[in-house]
Amino acid sequence: MTEVLLFSSIIAPIVMALVEVVKKTVNTPINLIPVIALVIGLIVGFAAQPFSDLDLTLRLWAGVLAGLAGTGLYETVKQRNGESKGGEQ
Repeated sequence: MTEVLLFSSIIAPIVMALVEVVKKTVNTPINLIPVIALVIGLIVGFAAQPFSDLDLTLRLWAGVLAGLAGTGLYETVKQRNGESKGGEQ
């Protein structure tokens, strides 16, 4: 499990960058961004076979974790202005 977490932390910035490329080039609804990040994480995890000795299942799990973590990481550091929906104080 340690290898999966390490591998996912390595590929999370890559997934986050690819999600940003997709967001900038394709007009996508905001609520689909986590699904897109998950799919990109799976693809990156699958494609990382030459760089890791983990088997396919563990690489795919790491890709899922990286996709979801990359989305959460971006949303955490992104500047937000305004109020949440509802706006009551």
